[in-house]
Amino acid sequence: MTSTDTRTGALALDGDGQDLLFREARTANTFSAEPVGDEQLKAVYDLVKWAPTSMNTQPLRAMVLRSDEARERLVPLLAEGNRAKTAGAPLTVILAADTEFHENLPRLFPHHPTAKDYFADEDVRVETAKANALLQVGYFIIGVRAAGLAAGPLTGFDAHGVDKEFFHDRPWRSLVVVNIGKPGDNAWYDRLPRLDYDQAVDTL
Repeated sequence: MTSTDTRTGALALDGDGQDLLFREARTANTFSAEPVGDEQLKAVYDLVKWAPTSMNTQPLRAMVLRSDEARERLVPLLAEGNRAKTAGAPLTVILAADTEFHENLPRLFPHHPTAKDYFADEDVRVETAKANALLQVGYFIIGVRAAGLAAGPLTGFDAHGVDKEFFHDRPWRSLVVVNIGKPGDNAWYDRLPRLDYDQAVDTL
């Protein structure tokens, strides 16, 4: 559906693209049985990896759950209302922050040779990892939509339990679980209202 929003001309992205990524995109609660291939997921990552993070830290990490066994390990750690939709999704990804992201900085931020040392303090490093990985979570969801798929992001889960179950040998901390696929029957709740510009934006 082409957007009829009168502000479309102010944006470089055409109305169809705006609708695909934002206006017509919805959080899916049910999914069809159509699989999500590795090529699709890789294409999503290869697109969204170019979005900005502070000092090019890129702390987002993803654990892809394809097998029934992996899904069965996750489902009990979800809030009750999130279990059925996750069990029925063709693909589930746990998005996490790598708290040791600074080990990659000599390669990712080479024009600042002391960048790694800046994150020697663990509290600074963890806070930076979480803040920038959450930015990347948003990019990831938009990337899923750009692939013509629906995303069902969830934050209702036992994060400590997920970290223990899936990341016990890694410095990753879970942030968001995202179900991915083609929407199924009755996939959408009613569209909820959004704040208008004047309600959310102020100018000094």
